[in-house]
Amino acid sequence: MAKRKDKTADRVRHLFDQVNTASRVKWETVNQKGFDFANDNQLTEAEQQHLSEQGMPDFTINRIMPVVEMLNFYATANTPRWQAVGVDASDTDVAHVFSDVADYIWDLSDGQTIFSNAINDAITKSVGYLLVTVDPDSDHGMGDVVIKQPEPFDIFVDPKSRDILFKDASFVMIRKILPTSHLEKMFPSLVSKIRKASSNQQTNFNYSEKSLKMQKDFTYKDISSSESINSEGENDTLLELFEVYEKIKVGYVNVFYRMPPNEQQIAQIQQQVQVQMQEMQAEMQVQIMEQEKEMAAAVEAGQMLPERFQLEMQKASKMMQDQLATAEQQMVSELQASVSQIENKIVSEKEFKTISNDPTFSKMIVDTATFYGNRIKLSCVAGDVTLYEKVLPEQITEYPLVPFHFKWTGTPFPISAVSPLIGKQREMNKAHQLMVHNASLGSSLRWMHEEGSIDTDYWERYSSSPGALLPVRPGAMAPTPIQPAPLSNAFFGIVNEGKQDMEYLAGIYGAMQGDTSSQHDTYRGMLAMDEYGTRRVKQWMKNSIEPGLKRLGRVVAQFSQATYTGNKVFRVVQPNNINEEKQVEINVPIYNDLGESIGKFNDYGAAKFDIRIVAGSTLPVNRWAYLDELKQYMQMGVIDDIALLAETDIKNKESIIKRKSMYAQMKGQIDDLEEKLKNSTGTVETLERQVVQAGIKSKVNAAETEISKQKYSLKSDMDKEHNETKAQQKHLRNSRKLQTDTEQKQFKNSLQNVIKDLERTKEKP
Repeated sequence: MAKRKDKTADRVRHLFDQVNTASRVKWETVNQKGFDFANDNQLTEAEQQHLSEQGMPDFTINRIMPVVEMLNFYATANTPRWQAVGVDASDTDVAHVFSDVADYIWDLSDGQTIFSNAINDAITKSVGYLLVTVDPDSDHGMGDVVIKQPEPFDIFVDPKSRDILFKDASFVMIRKILPTSHLEKMFPSLVSKIRKASSNQQTNFNYSEKSLKMQKDFTYKDISSSESINSEGENDTLLELFEVYEKIKVGYVNVFYRMPPNEQQIAQIQQQVQVQMQEMQAEMQVQIMEQEKEMAAAVEAGQMLPERFQLEMQKASKMMQDQLATAEQQMVSELQASVSQIENKIVSEKEFKTISNDPTFSKMIVDTATFYGNRIKLSCVAGDVTLYEKVLPEQITEYPLVPFHFKWTGTPFPISAVSPLIGKQREMNKAHQLMVHNASLGSSLRWMHEEGSIDTDYWERYSSSPGALLPVRPGAMAPTPIQPAPLSNAFFGIVNEGKQDMEYLAGIYGAMQGDTSSQHDTYRGMLAMDEYGTRRVKQWMKNSIEPGLKRLGRVVAQFSQATYTGNKVFRVVQPNNINEEKQVEINVPIYNDLGESIGKFNDYGAAKFDIRIVAGSTLPVNRWAYLDELKQYMQMGVIDDIALLAETDIKNKESIIKRKSMYAQMKGQIDDLEEKLKNSTGTVETLERQVVQAGIKSKVNAAETEISKQKYSLKSDMDKEHNETKAQQKHLRNSRKLQTDTEQKQFKNSLQNVIKDLERTKEKP
């Protein structure tokens, strides 16, 4: 039986073949070479063989690795911090929670380590990535948002993308080559599909010029299929795993509908209508009586027949009843419209078609607006089998892959920091090799001799030994030592200038690396040099790293809002470990007096907020300059010594801060007591002077006191009565609001149940 064709797997394979172009392969080869040079894999097998044939050393002096390490240090010295700003006033409190949730996810993912690794990829491979995803098994199946660091060369981006964050890319693909057993552990529920998959990939592991005989590190691409084994020690089959993220447009309808009044509002409307109808009926009855009197007089005067009189009275009575009914219906409609609220709900086009079939809800619809929103579709393919396809939750509208470039070129193929340094590194390696070779020749002399004049074996063994007696055949010419040509001073200049050129190209100078010969004589001069030296690093961070971190924060917010929908408590370690652990709770249920859920406190999923990077949280900081600045602020009185201590690296600073806080509190209390004692002394002196006048004013004061007591008593009674009335009114308003909210929520729930029932009805054959 022929195997059924998997259209999705074929489409993904075709997409990969189209994006894996010659330009993409060249870019990867160039940047793999940069990565190899940074890791001291700087000689090809051909270069090593050539040096060996010439008797020259094959060592290298790696000047690139220190540059990479310093760039990484400056870029990751501080932990990035995010803050959220609520779109509406009601979102402000929940927005503050996001910073704590982001810290929790960052700590759970070992964020500082993977961020450092991603920046190292950006420096050596031109781009690093962080991937936001969900671990469904974490927290006992509740799921947690986690951040991962994928291999840059495994990621294939739409080549037409021209955005630094790939926002305009139609797709982003992750391709991995993994053993089958590894895939089965990744997707335990899809083992049957994985075992049916077969691979037709053409795996090429020759991604660099490094010699396997000389390489000092290994990547997963260096491991061949013959070296791939499972937990049983048996050879394992390698499969390609494709994870394709695509942006799709999904239709939505913004439905505006009128919420009907609740039972309490209906009762109030009926009461108002009843009062108005009674007034109207009384007025109309008076009019009919006046009309009846006029027609009775006409009958007596012979101007109207009695039969006409009866008919007109019947018509007037019926007209009154009709007018009253019409007026009552109109008044009810107007009052209901005045108290009902216009609300909106965004639903998909499919959901709108379902609810439109509900006659109750369709009558409530006031207006609709159709629009299209971004959604992310994920297709996962192993070999030639589709494992799954799904559209990510509607909160997620951005790619979960966040790039960090070193030098963006306007395409998905940036430039690394190492690539411009390779030429200089080769030059310096060659100069060092020639210098060492020349020195070796100078210490191990070569001899020119007449053939047969000496015992060559003896000379080779003892010619370099101190005090050796070297025999020469009688009558023969003594051997002549051959001195190597003096090495040109240009080689020393090449080495020194090459070092400076590499520092200049990378923007990392000797003083920044601790080179004492390059440091300034004064402290201020050293700080100024450090400031000037880091400007290029700060510019790179501003143009590339901070936009990436901002996008990372936004994606983390989207994933966290889609994942953390239930009640959850986050335990977050505070910065500087001063306040130790902090607990943050979201989606706390709120119940009414009947025990019914009427809402959530800190409703995280419903909040709307914008994500920002805390200013300066990622920029490199000179610790000594920073502390010096804080000392000046303390002298100015802007901060105290406790705030200064919190920014230091002193051991056991938490305990010191607690003690100083206690001492400061006790000192404040003592100062308050001394101030009170001082004031008390002055008060005693004043009282002594007032005693003389006390007798004169005693009677006047007694009368005034009595009047004041009466006024105060009267005012207290009035305030008490006013407060009681106010409290009763507030309680009544709160009760009415709670009842209204409960009834509206019940209506919404009923509406949702109607929608679900309609959907189930449609799904049944």
